[in-house]
Amino acid sequence: MGAHDAVIEIPRGSRVKYEVDHETGRVHLDRVLYTTFGYPADYGYFDNTLGEDGDPLDVLVLLDHAIYPGVVVEVRPVAVLKMSDEAGGDDKLVAVLSKDPRWAHIQDIDDIAEYTKKEIAHFFEHYKDLEPNKWVKVDEWGDAAEAQRILDEAIVRFGEQGH
Repeated sequence: MGAHDAVIEIPRGSRVKYEVDHETGRVHLDRVLYTTFGYPADYGYFDNTLGEDGDPLDVLVLLDHAIYPGVVVEVRPVAVLKMSDEAGGDDKLVAVLSKDPRWAHIQDIDDIAEYTKKEIAHFFEHYKDLEPNKWVKVDEWGDAAEAQRILDEAIVRFGEQGH
């Protein structure tokens, strides 16, 4: 499984939800989360992809540090959290830095600590709880092969849309 560029939008621990304007590259404040907890990992998207929801494919990057919004990191997918929300399918890929030896032992879903998986799932099950007319349903975890398949499909979908 290869390395791919991910653009960080939201630093680990932040309650502030930023989004990158894909036409200008500028980072905009989307909202401050209504709930009282922050993102469990650096959060962003894979460049030049299109998820099933019509947005670039989402990714959480497991790191020990918060990365600034707009920074591009080279990652490799190791898992996927299958989920949906009020807008439809909204899978979240989980990735690690592709060239960092501290993350070399994480190759697949079973290499991620059980508690880390619970933290991520809990966050996404509840981060919209206090927002009117919004909901999230977490379905299941998928392995690195499934994450790579979803990423490959999102790259193809992006190309088919004439980008």
